[in-house]
Amino acid sequence: MDESGGSGQPRSGTDEATERHGEQRTSSAPAAGATRSGPERPEHPTGPTPPTAAPGTSEAAPSPDRPHDPTDSARGAATHSDPSSAAEDGAEVPGASPDQAEAPAGSGSRDEAGPSAQDAPHGPSDGAHPHPEPEHPRTLAHSGTGTGTGKAQPPRRGREPGGGLLMGRPFGVPVYVAPSWFLVAALITWVFGGQLDRVLPELGALRYLVSLFFAVAFYASVLVHELAHTVAALRFKLPVRRIQLQFFGGVSEIEKEAETPGREFVLSFVGPLLSLVLSGLFYLAMLAVEPGTVPGVLLAGLMISNLIVAAFNLLPGLPLDGGRMLRAVVWKITGRPMSGTIAAAWVGRALAVSVLIGLPLLTQSGALGATQDHVGGMDTVTDALLAAILAAIIWTGAGNSLRMARLREHLPELRARSLTRRAVPVETSTPLSEALRRANEAGARALVVVDADGEPLSLVREAAIVGVPEHRRPWVAVSGLAQDLTDGMRVSAELAGEALLDTLRATPATEYLVVEDSGEIYGVLSAADVERAFVKAMARPS
Repeated sequence: MDESGGSGQPRSGTDEATERHGEQRTSSAPAAGATRSGPERPEHPTGPTPPTAAPGTSEAAPSPDRPHDPTDSARGAATHSDPSSAAEDGAEVPGASPDQAEAPAGSGSRDEAGPSAQDAPHGPSDGAHPHPEPEHPRTLAHSGTGTGTGKAQPPRRGREPGGGLLMGRPFGVPVYVAPSWFLVAALITWVFGGQLDRVLPELGALRYLVSLFFAVAFYASVLVHELAHTVAALRFKLPVRRIQLQFFGGVSEIEKEAETPGREFVLSFVGPLLSLVLSGLFYLAMLAVEPGTVPGVLLAGLMISNLIVAAFNLLPGLPLDGGRMLRAVVWKITGRPMSGTIAAAWVGRALAVSVLIGLPLLTQSGALGATQDHVGGMDTVTDALLAAILAAIIWTGAGNSLRMARLREHLPELRARSLTRRAVPVETSTPLSEALRRANEAGARALVVVDADGEPLSLVREAAIVGVPEHRRPWVAVSGLAQDLTDGMRVSAELAGEALLDTLRATPATEYLVVEDSGEIYGVLSAADVERAFVKAMARPS
């Protein structure tokens, strides 16, 4: 997409170039600065649950409440996705907020394009490259209000973290327990209770209380694993959105990608390392107690469980920690993050197939400790179901990682300057019909309401214009159809990529005022145009 200086004919999410139209500018307040946060929500896999329950606590790809931050996912910018929530984010484009924010109803229809008078020249003061113009030109008065149909809609703001019961905020990061955790806790309690009945039959019904304690202690270990990722991320100045404990483990949602392969490697390795350290500590504690007692059995179970978590997460395939480590190594060798993602994602898919076929075979062969006498029909079905779930989680997480990597690769193509629509200033009392006439004459597709000094006050909503019958337009003032400008609705013309999406998500709206660094009005940016451009960018091959 071409950039252009001055105020020119903006594009509406298309790539076709046409003659640029200059326009008169008015001064406005300086553009608000943008804050950067990664497009995807990084998540760190924690590995499988203990042998007593379903093996495989991993870190979730994008969390379910993820907007479609395209991102975001897997981890937005630098993501450690957990297979258990593999939906990357998402992505979602990045970011979400505590309350369900208003989703920008994109103004302008999908095929909406430039103004009717698109060949009328206007000399921009600073000269610029031509702005591309969409096909099927329409005038502002006849624009539609469609919001688009693309899968991902970056301008929309998703729900803020949440996703369960808030347990605390260690290091300032909220920790949530998802409702699915209670299901897996009950499953672990039941399975581990059955094992305790064989090892400590004298416990009777109390074995289930001991098993529940084991489930809580195990997930406390998973939390330590996630906190390791979180502390490393904060050390590298990467924002962490939340930690969530869920069915198959935990997930640390890191909102930006590590800047170097070395940091990516460290960020991924610290989780399994802490799980190995915990396993060693439980082993040492086990030596200090008498075998065959409740403390001895609990410590042995926690030692084995943390060892499995570490080993599972070190497997070299996305979205596991080992996959992130492999990605960092390939990134370092090739110098391209995308190459590392592709390699680790395909290894992850191969790993998913291996789990699907290999786990039931290992169980049947007794390699996992079960004898042929203890393997029954129900156990076989359970193992096959568990293998299918784990394989699906890993496969989906690997695919999400690929999509998020492609998103990050194409994000720089989204530029506020090239997506901005030309706007004309009108005063508050101007009738709508007169404002539309001026816009059509100037080849503009947006209206900015200004005061007597030319300072912008509000933006006329395109959806509101369409709703006014043509015969009433001479009697309706533009001020009645406008949305007051807030600081968040002033966007710098220099914004692009993640910074642009982050700024739009911070203040959900249908239109934004685009200004130069000097404070001059450049035009109006429609959320629908950004969405269309985003979908087109994602459709291009990497």
